[in-house]
Amino acid sequence: MDVTPEMRVLIIRTAKSLPLGAPRRRYMADTVATLALGQRQACDLFGWGRDTLRKALQERHSGMTCVDAFCCRGRKPAEFHLPRLLQDIKDIVQDHLQADPTLKTKRLYCRLTAPEVRRQLISRKGYTDTQLPSTKTITEKLNNLGFRLRKVAKCRPQKKYPRPMPSSPTSRRFTSKPPRRLGRCGYRWIAKQRC
Repeated sequence: MDVTPEMRVLIIRTAKSLPLGAPRRRYMADTVATLALGQRQACDLFGWGRDTLRKALQERHSGMTCVDAFCCRGRKPAEFHLPRLLQDIKDIVQDHLQADPTLKTKRLYCRLTAPEVRRQLISRKGYTDTQLPSTKTITEKLNNLGFRLRKVAKCRPQKKYPRPMPSSPTSRRFTSKPPRRLGRCGYRWIAKQRC
């Protein structure tokens, strides 16, 4: 059967309007069977994938719908390829942990940055540079393990000037205070001047 350009545009638009998965594949298989096209012809005309068409025709022939495992797709986590990675990160970070200085939380803070953890994994644990994931991934692994990066809490700097002695002229004792009113009579006490 000859497919006109208007019919081709209609078939492509209808296929795109259907949700991904079994309904779209069913429509593709029905279209190919109705128009008596081969897989390669349908791929060239409509821009559909050959594997998808093969699956669609197989589903139509057998009458069983394949279940898509979308959750199994994608990149595996770094622990899948390097099973000891998380334990090695814990071993390296354990030496550099610090409790929260305010003692408000039980969270442990790490003094090592992710690039330094990566360098130590290479030098101490024998990983290669190509084996290890990126610094961003190691940062995420550190956060997932419960370690947070924070500056080391050092002692507070001392004041640059000594505490004023009571006898010094800058002491509060010698600054002039406004006289106070006492009681209802309105008398004011005036400080005696020293000789």
